[in-house]
Amino acid sequence: MNDPRTKPGRPRNPALDLAILSAAARQLGELGYARMSLESVAAAAGTTVPSLRRRYRNKAELVAAVIGSLRVEDPPAGAPSPRAHALAILENFHSNLRAIPALAVLGSLLAEEERHPELLHLFKTRIVEPRRALLRQALAAGDLPDSTDLDALTSMLIGSFYGRYVTIAGIPDDWPDRVLSAVWPHDTDTASPRHDHSPLPR
Repeated sequence: MNDPRTKPGRPRNPALDLAILSAAARQLGELGYARMSLESVAAAAGTTVPSLRRRYRNKAELVAAVIGSLRVEDPPAGAPSPRAHALAILENFHSNLRAIPALAVLGSLLAEEERHPELLHLFKTRIVEPRRALLRQALAAGDLPDSTDLDALTSMLIGSFYGRYVTIAGIPDDWPDRVLSAVWPHDTDTASPRHDHSPLPR
């Protein structure tokens, strides 16, 4: 079925699509959802409101598209060992945080949670949960005690980036390895499934 917002025979301009999403993401982070508008996004992207509306019917639909485009680089599919895989996932998370205004966008969505809960839900399902699942799988494949609370450990590792972000110093370049080493030292790195029932190394 053809999209009624797109005129037949008029191909979309990929460069303009990218410019619109980039401008919308920037304004969502800088201005917040309430203050950004289709008019301001269109002007920043170098296009017109009618052109933007052919792609997105309203601001909520545009923001939903922004959320879907936030992942600049997909997390790695694998690595030589479970610990290396977990580290690669955290490094990818750090890289994406620096490349896009993800935390500023999240702040805007949290502020709009009561009026537009569907946008925060979309952020959780498209951005947060897939990454948590990948990290949890990497941790589960490691040589950690069976009693390890993988859900808590996953939350601690990812949450540490949010915690460091709001400090004066911000997130240091070596943070992924530092925070992972606090719970999974280098000398326990292994590619075998976890089966060790001994306590976590101190």
